[in-house]
Amino acid sequence: MAARDPGRERFGADTHRYELAPSLPETAIEAFEEAHGIDLPSPYRTFLAEVGNGPASPGHGLMPLDSPRPQADEEWAVDDEWQADRQPGHLAAPFPLADPLPGRIGARTGELTQGTLVLAEEGCGIFLRLVLNGPRAGEVWRLDPDWGGFVVASPDFRSWYTAWLPRP
Repeated sequence: MAARDPGRERFGADTHRYELAPSLPETAIEAFEEAHGIDLPSPYRTFLAEVGNGPASPGHGLMPLDSPRPQADEEWAVDDEWQADRQPGHLAAPFPLADPLPGRIGARTGELTQGTLVLAEEGCGIFLRLVLNGPRAGEVWRLDPDWGGFVVASPDFRSWYTAWLPRP
């Protein structure tokens, strides 16, 4: 992909640079799951173990699972999301929505993101989140509190990621 976009003109390419971090050992993934009382959805788990721990992905890049972004001192909103996800009980909490919530929802999104893991930021406070539990487990949802609400972006991690690959 980097060869097709040497000027990094594609959205987010200047941030993730089409680079992949090393994959995570199974022991690191298991330790994360145990520490948070969750099981990661299989497609995401497989990606971490076999492909990489970010960042090349849709948006400004896939957030690493086990440590903050190397550039986390730049004060991006996604870093706050990443930290909030790691608060005790947040990831294991039930995902509160049975159906998408389109439209403006305002700034109070903390309760809505329980049971989800931030994957990436699209900019302007729009986040892609992976649902970890309940009937919607495995789906990728887009959180855009100012305009778009909290809605399904993709049926699963693999579909979300691979849809991004062939685009010019």
